[in-house]
Amino acid sequence: MLSCPHYHSSFHLHRNPIAAVTVTTAAFSISASLPRRHNAQFSNDSSPAATNTNSPPPPPQPKDPILRTHNAKTASLLSRHLQLDSPPAAISQLPEFQQQVFPPEEQVKRQELSLVATRRAPRFPGSVSFDSPTASLSPLQTLFVKETGSADDDEDDDGGVDDETIIKAVEIRRKVTAEIFQQAMKRGKFGLTYASNLAAKLGDFLDFVMIEAAEMKKLRQFEGSSFNLRAKIVIEELEVVSLISCDSKCRWLKHNELSYPKIAKLINMARGRLDTVKRLAVWLKTIHVKGEFLGPVLTKAGGNILERSIEELDEIVEYLESNGVKRDWMGYVMSRSPSLLSNTMEEVRARVRFFLEMGMNEKDFGTMVFEYPRVLGYYSLEEMNQKADYLKEFGISHQDVGKLLAFRPQLMGCSIEETWKPLVKYFYYLGISRDGMRRMLMIKPMIFCVDVEKTIVPKVRFFQDIGIQDDAIGNMLVKFPPLLTYSLHKKIRAVVIFLMTRGGVSERDIAKVIASGPELLGCSIVHKLDINVKYFFSLGIRPHVLGEMVADFPVLLRYNVEVLRPKYRYLRRTMVGSLQDVIEFPRFFSYSLEDRIMPRHKVLVEKQINMKLRYMLACSDEEFERKVEAILEKRRSLEAARLDQKDEHVGSLQLS
Repeated sequence: MLSCPHYHSSFHLHRNPIAAVTVTTAAFSISASLPRRHNAQFSNDSSPAATNTNSPPPPPQPKDPILRTHNAKTASLLSRHLQLDSPPAAISQLPEFQQQVFPPEEQVKRQELSLVATRRAPRFPGSVSFDSPTASLSPLQTLFVKETGSADDDEDDDGGVDDETIIKAVEIRRKVTAEIFQQAMKRGKFGLTYASNLAAKLGDFLDFVMIEAAEMKKLRQFEGSSFNLRAKIVIEELEVVSLISCDSKCRWLKHNELSYPKIAKLINMARGRLDTVKRLAVWLKTIHVKGEFLGPVLTKAGGNILERSIEELDEIVEYLESNGVKRDWMGYVMSRSPSLLSNTMEEVRARVRFFLEMGMNEKDFGTMVFEYPRVLGYYSLEEMNQKADYLKEFGISHQDVGKLLAFRPQLMGCSIEETWKPLVKYFYYLGISRDGMRRMLMIKPMIFCVDVEKTIVPKVRFFQDIGIQDDAIGNMLVKFPPLLTYSLHKKIRAVVIFLMTRGGVSERDIAKVIASGPELLGCSIVHKLDINVKYFFSLGIRPHVLGEMVADFPVLLRYNVEVLRPKYRYLRRTMVGSLQDVIEFPRFFSYSLEDRIMPRHKVLVEKQINMKLRYMLACSDEEFERKVEAILEKRRSLEAARLDQKDEHVGSLQLS
């Protein structure tokens, strides 16, 4: 008969436990294995000696050695808590079991852990798990638990949640959404760098995806789904990756090398209407909008462009085409003035009528819109009327304003208060009258589009520095208005330095030269001035003599050498003139060889008259004829007087 096993009060942990006993307290639970001891002898004998109860107890057996020691701390912990006299409720008051308040860095780490699916902690015989009040809460929920009170109590307390912590949690959620978007871009065969740079610009779109993913959880089929799955479904339904990639429907975002901000702005504006973006992009290509301008046109056209139908847009294009804007120009016009697509048909008709009533024909209107598309769709009708009325104050008629705008439509882009009024006030300071301003406006309207302080004032100060008076500056500007459109350092100053060095103009005469001939400042140094200077040097004229000739006649250096050479050759070979004649009268080169020099020289030869170039050419035909008649009359009178004197002399000889 088998002897009964003896159970020891101490716990011995064996490799193959036979019976398992679980001891549970209010604060912890321990799983331990209890060994079963057997007698040293097993007897099949059923003799009475074996069943004698009065027999002495067997000698004590030595304790078995502990075969495993890795749970020694667990056993000692169990023994220590079994010896405590305090009730289980007091155990939870120990410092190691109290709720801890984590620092902000630890809170952020726990937020990140709450967004990642973690594995369940492994349980094995002998493991210890503390059943704290917050053990069933997620790591993110434990952040909002105070030292006293539960999570539910803190939700009702407004001061229990830190706003900064919530903001950080939202930022972490946004990072997760950005990673999901990057994974979708990667599946669309985009590079990691491109996907990362684009995701950094899609803040509004990622927030939209977060909100849509949160709303999807209210649906029955997505109640138990994770946020990552819902965000992935939202991105796939919006087809944002196919919009960016070069699919068969619309090749225009990445294919046309749009920058990250432009793509991001378009996606943020479209939100859930990305199919409308594709439809409008295909339509824009039909009116010859280039791929690089598709994104800017859609982003700058206005928010209602995504709500316009193709029929409404076709009506606008057909109306403009009927008024002189060619179909081939339409893409260029819409690329530079995309706001025109957001206007209603009534607004477009009113804008076109504004220009046609000024006397423009279809050709002028179409050319004006092509040259400056913003003139049609960027400014309001009230602003356009104010600018047209201001131009009329210079004495320009309504029809002339139309011609002026057709020639320079950029005038509509200038501000009355910021550009025109300061410019007019400064011109009055220089002594320019209203008629002078009207002449400047009609000859070079671009002057009224420049900035006074940055463009005109520095040039006027430069002219004052070289000795030109203020009234002479005003006359010079009225005489040659394009002067104000030239660069001061690259053009005006360079020409002045050339005239004073290579041209031989003295410092005393430079102000006279510029004031008398401001057109010199518009000549090219390489292709005009330097060539003429070299030609005069080849004739034997010294630099200082050439400077005096230029001071006397500044236009001398503006003529082409092909015009100067035949005149000088005729002077030396036919008229038998000298170089000194040209030095004394440099205006000789300003007269036409066939129409003035040769006919008058022929008259002088026939009449046998010798006349200097100044008196021969510097007069009208009537004056020239009077001069010739006066010389002939004087000659006849002299000849008659000589004949009379000769007759008297002959008569005196005969009398003698």
